[in-house]
Amino acid sequence: MKHAEKETEFDFVIVGSGLGGLACGYILASEGYSVVILEKNHQIGGHLQVYSRDKTIFDTGVHYVGSLNEGENLYQFFKYFQILDKLKLKKLDESKFDVVRFTDGKEYNYAQGYEGFMQSLITDFPEEQEAIEVYCKKIKEVCSKFPLYNLRVSGDSYQLDEELLKLNAHEYIASLTTNFRLQNVLAGSNLLYAGVKEMTPFYVHALILNSYLSGAYKFVNGGSQIAILMSREIRALGGKILKHKKVVSANFNDEGCITEVVMENGEKIKGKQFISNVHPAVSIDIFGENHFLNVYKNRIKGLPNSISTFLVHLSFHENTFEYLNYNIYQHHIEDVWGGIEYDEDTWPQTYFVCTPYMSRNQKYAESMSIMTYMKSSETDPWANSFKTVSEPGERDISYQQFKKEKEAKVLKRIEEVFPGITEKIKSVHSASPLTFRDYIGNRDGALYGVLKNSNSPARSQINTKTRIPNLHLTGQNISMHGILGVTVSAFVTCFAFVDKNKLVQKVINA
Repeated sequence: MKHAEKETEFDFVIVGSGLGGLACGYILASEGYSVVILEKNHQIGGHLQVYSRDKTIFDTGVHYVGSLNEGENLYQFFKYFQILDKLKLKKLDESKFDVVRFTDGKEYNYAQGYEGFMQSLITDFPEEQEAIEVYCKKIKEVCSKFPLYNLRVSGDSYQLDEELLKLNAHEYIASLTTNFRLQNVLAGSNLLYAGVKEMTPFYVHALILNSYLSGAYKFVNGGSQIAILMSREIRALGGKILKHKKVVSANFNDEGCITEVVMENGEKIKGKQFISNVHPAVSIDIFGENHFLNVYKNRIKGLPNSISTFLVHLSFHENTFEYLNYNIYQHHIEDVWGGIEYDEDTWPQTYFVCTPYMSRNQKYAESMSIMTYMKSSETDPWANSFKTVSEPGERDISYQQFKKEKEAKVLKRIEEVFPGITEKIKSVHSASPLTFRDYIGNRDGALYGVLKNSNSPARSQINTKTRIPNLHLTGQNISMHGILGVTVSAFVTCFAFVDKNKLVQKVINA
């Protein structure tokens, strides 16, 4: 069988089975093309992967999702992918899906829907009603300028609206009100995009908040169900998904087109078109630096990535900690943008807390995930080690010690938020920037790929087309990260091969 596979020439060879690769695979397979998706790891799905410890399932990257109310954009995309009715979802609290919390114990609720969201904030800041209303109006206005997010294809690409791309999130929010606490409440969930005060554009903030306001849900029993359901649909359409296939290089013809990709074990897979769902800088390494212009190569390799993360998973003793149907953004500093430039002594200054929802126990949480910033440089001493299911290695005792010390700091902090939680904890596991690097396949474990920059928006924009005529890019670095952003990026990639008006119409009609 293997031999026959090598002789097959696929219409599309997709490198990487993250959501971007799966979405492209589904779109193209449903249009009648032969498709193969190659994944280097044991598990497909990229950030959708989960892992299990002590019989508890933990998400690595996706903890909740937005835009899933009926008729909203992701709702339609998932209908188009034929997975919506099979997804197990739990809607977060209408009156508070996110809670922004400060050291003084004050909590501010984000309610679902614009009306509820405004009302909740106006209750906390009655004298700031005008600022809150202007802010919400601006979010809607900005989101309306992104055609695909509104399932429209007409009009110019948003990439041309320089003024919109240059609007800085922190500066704009600060221009609305002098109330420092309100400024920080409005930006309080900026861990969702690893916000950098001087760089993060307002449109990133707006698209993400808008999506959660239009239907915030958790995945019951973990986010990997998206990848599993998508892969079933792709296979039903005749597509192939092959695991343990690490693509290391490619062969070209005289016209400069790729003819086949080469795996680490020497196996080759032929294709007519190639789509890379791995980080653009890594894609350059795989397909060969000499095939890209120096100016492009230097720009892509020089783009800063968003910061990485330290993720702590707690397992609880049975029925000791009640399930929370909302997320917490906890800030131990007044300036919510400050946690990214943390100081070792006071780390973690800001973090995200959620309790995964398990169908077998609805009242109590089996576990808790705490996600905080970590610079990848902190794990540099072990950068030459690898540890995944497909590349099993061991990291030495000093790395384990490093993780234990970091876990202890996080636990000390979480005890301040939930006094007495420590005695409810059965076990603690953690993932560092190295874990994310190994499983996601970027260079430094960056959570959200390339940092968007309001100071030079064009620099951080990456086209789906490359100088290699039959190589296209997709994934979180193309338009936006997140489930919705990556889905939109996949459609943008596929517009090169499928009539975009007809394709978007199919999504609308789904």
